[in-house]
Parts: sequence; structure tokens; C-alpha cells
Amino acid sequence: MPFPPAPAAPFAELHEEIRRAARERNAVILAHNYERPEIQDVADFVGDSLGLSREAARTTADTIVFCGVHFMAETAAILSPTKTVLLPDLAAGCSLADTINADQLRAWKAEHPGAVVVAYVNTTAEVKAESDYCCTSGNAVEVIEAIPADQEILFLPDMFLGAHVRRLTGRKNIRVWMGECHVHAGIDPENIRLQRKLHPEAEFLVHPECGCATSVVEAISAGDVDPEGAHILSTEGMIKRPAESPANEFIVATEVGILHRLQRAYPDKTFYAANERASCAYMKVTTMPKLLDAIVKNQHRITVDPAVASRAKLAIDRMVSIGGTTPTPAGPGVDPGE
Repeated sequence: MPFPPAPAAPFAELHEEIRRAARERNAVILAHNYERPEIQDVADFVGDSLGLSREAARTTADTIVFCGVHFMAETAAILSPTKTVLLPDLAAGCSLADTINADQLRAWKAEHPGAVVVAYVNTTAEVKAESDYCCTSGNAVEVIEAIPADQEILFLPDMFLGAHVRRLTGRKNIRVWMGECHVHAGIDPENIRLQRKLHPEAEFLVHPECGCATSVVEAISAGDVDPEGAHILSTEGMIKRPAESPANEFIVATEVGILHRLQRAYPDKTFYAANERASCAYMKVTTMPKLLDAIVKNQHRITVDPAVASRAKLAIDRMVSIGGTTPTPAGPGVDPGE
């Protein structure tokens, strides 16, 4: 979704420099929902990683500047092989993606010959290339159910999403990699119960497209979090929900960066973080000066070996052919959008 630039006063001059440099290079700036507010404000598009990569592929830009983390820039490079993809800071990694590499996956596959590998999109290009299918948390159940019931499945890397999918499908032949996002520890059932007690009139919104919130999704399906009044929504579902809801308060269970986008869209409504400590350090390494340097110096280009990219894209395409654009509901109040 286009996100009209609105420079904050402390960054107004840098904002204009960045926009001017982007125009000169015919660059499109993408910002993940969990980036710093000022980064979101200067971006052409704000959203989830897969949606942003698709949006960039549809543009006529020569350069994609991805304000997110490394695996997201890789996905953009896979879907836009003729464009230059830049990452403002090479330190922008992902604790969830880092829990498994291609060598570890190959070893796991060797232990379970014939198993089908389903990889969450929060993985590196090399891991995607070793996988049979990709999935998002919104369509993971649909992807699993498209695989024959007697087929053994290796699901990676998020153990919470894996447990959630195994519970909803009832399948016993899903082996789950024990990976997790470092941010998820800041969003637990006890904290959610406290916030809902403090704000009894607030709706409870859960955005599952990041490892930090999959623990909440899993807790809902396990019955550890009351599903009453809870809505598991895509990013765009979250952005639309306050307009559709009579509620004036919302508790948001995901990385705290999305609160900026919500508050900007609905200044008359109030949004509370399920836990204010749920902040991704990797997302926050991108700053305005680093973004400007990346554009002006054309630096930190992210490339994917063509052979790896081809295999990784196949796993992504298989997901999309099953239901990548209209995910099956994964729990109470799930939004059908991406």
C-alpha cells in the first residue's frame, strides 16, 4: 500500500535529500512495518516483506532500497532479478532466519529422506532453495493441507508457527525445527492477559507475519490466550480494522514499529503495544543517514546466485499457486488478505 511521505520535523532536511536522491536514481524505497518511524515516513511503500517485494517488482524503478532485514532484500532480488537491490545496513539480520542455514537443512533432510520441506518466508534464499514450499503464517495451514496426508513434512524454522499448524491440521507427521524470533519473548500470554485487563474495551489485534507474533497465534490455538475479541490479521487487515470497528482502543500484538503506522492512519484512536519491549534490534539499525548513503553511493547491493534464486523462487511460486494471495484462516478473526 502506498504510504505518502510526511517528514517529521527533526528529519525534514534529510527526508528531502533522500527523496531527491531516490528520484535521481529512479529508486523505490520500501520500509517494513517494524522500521523506525522516520524511515516509514520517507518510504514509498510500507508493509510486510513479501508484499513489499511484490510491490517493488511491479514498479518501473531501476533500484529497490529495502529498509528491512537481509532475507527480505534477498526475496526482493529473487522477484526482481533485473533490478538493483540495496540494504542500507548489512548488520540488519534476523534472529529467526539465523536459526537454520542450508547445511543444517541438508543434514536434516538426509535424516528424513523423502520428507517435504516447508519453509516460513523468514528464511535465507539458500534455505528457501533447499525447500519444497514456502509459506507465510497466514497461509501455512493451506500449504500443509495441500500436501498428501501421509507425507512426512519438515517445517522450519519457527517452532511456534509449527506447533500452531500441527495443532490445526491434526497431523502427527510434521517435524518442527526448534527456531524462534528473539522478539517473541516480549509477547507472552501473561502479558497479554494483563493488557486486556487494563484495557477491557480494547480490541485485540494480532499480526502473525513476523516470528515475534507467531507465539501469540500458537497460544490462541492452544487456548492459552482467550480468542474472544481477538483478530488475527494481515498488515493491511490491521490497517483497515480500526476504520471498520466501533472500538476506540486496540491492543496490538506484534513488533512495536507498526504502532506508528496505525497511529498515523487513525490519530483519533488509541493503540497499545501488547508489550512495549517487543522491539526488533535488527530492524532498528537502519537510520536516515544510512538510507541516504545507500542511495547516493549505490552501496550494500544484495545479490542472489541465479541457481539459488531459481530454486528459491520455485518454492515461493508453489506457495502462491496454492494460496499465497488468499490465505486460509489460521484462527479466530483471521483476515483473508496477504
